[in-house]
Amino acid sequence: MTNGVGQEVAVWPPGTYLHRLSPAARDPLLGLGSRRRAAPGDTLLHQGVPENHVILLHAGITKVTVLTSGGSESLLAIRVTGDLLGEMSALNDRPRSATVTACTATTYSVIPRAHFQTYLVKWPEAALALAGVVADRLRWANEFRVEFTAYPAKVRIARVLKKIALAYGRRTRAGIEIGFELTQLELASLCGTAEVTVQKTLRDLRHAGLIITGYRSITVVDLDGLRHAARLPPSAEGVTPHRRPER
Repeated sequence: MTNGVGQEVAVWPPGTYLHRLSPAARDPLLGLGSRRRAAPGDTLLHQGVPENHVILLHAGITKVTVLTSGGSESLLAIRVTGDLLGEMSALNDRPRSATVTACTATTYSVIPRAHFQTYLVKWPEAALALAGVVADRLRWANEFRVEFTAYPAKVRIARVLKKIALAYGRRTRAGIEIGFELTQLELASLCGTAEVTVQKTLRDLRHAGLIITGYRSITVVDLDGLRHAARLPPSAEGVTPHRRPER
C-alpha cells in the first residue's frame, strides 16, 4: 500500500500490537532495539530461559510451543507480523513460559526490558494496547479450554482451521490459503487431539469440498461449509484475511 506521495506504508494485520497503535506511538517503537533476521526453524525465545527482553515481529510467522511434563511439545499459538513476543517475562521478570520458533523467514527487533518499559511510560496508549493484547490472548486460551470440554475433536479442528484461516490466511484463486506450514502433528497439538483424528478429519473435510490439502498446506475453499462443520453461527466470521490476493 502507498500513501498520497507514493511512499510505501506497512499494513499491520488486525489484532496485532502494531495495528492497535497510532502512527505517533508506533514509530518510536519501530525504532527501538536491534534488528535481526531468522530462518525457518530458528528459535527466537526458549522456554525456561531467565531473560526479559521483548521481540517485535516486523515480518514473518512464528509458532509458540511449550514442553509438557511428559516431554512432548504442545503448540499454543501462532504469532505474525506486527505481534509482540515475550511480553509476560518483560512484565513480571520471570523465565520464559514458552518457546517461539520461526515458521517462515522472519525479521524482528530485540528490545531490552528497560527500553520497553520506558516506552510504555512515555506512551500510555501503548500500555493500554498491550493490556488489550494480553486480554485477547487470555480470551483465546479460555475459548480453547471451553471447546476442549464442550465439543468433539472434529468440531474443534474445524474451528481452529477457520480461526487460523481468517486470521493468517491469504486469498488465492482457490480460496483462503493458510499462510504458513502447519503439520498434522502441530494441528493435533493445537486442537488437543490425536494426529490420527486430524488425518481423518482433514480427509472428511476434503471429501466434503471444504478444504484442499497439500504438503503442509491447507486451503479453505468453502468458508460457510467449514463454519457449519465448526457449529458456528454466521455472525462468528471474524475478520477477513489481510494479505493481498494472488495474481
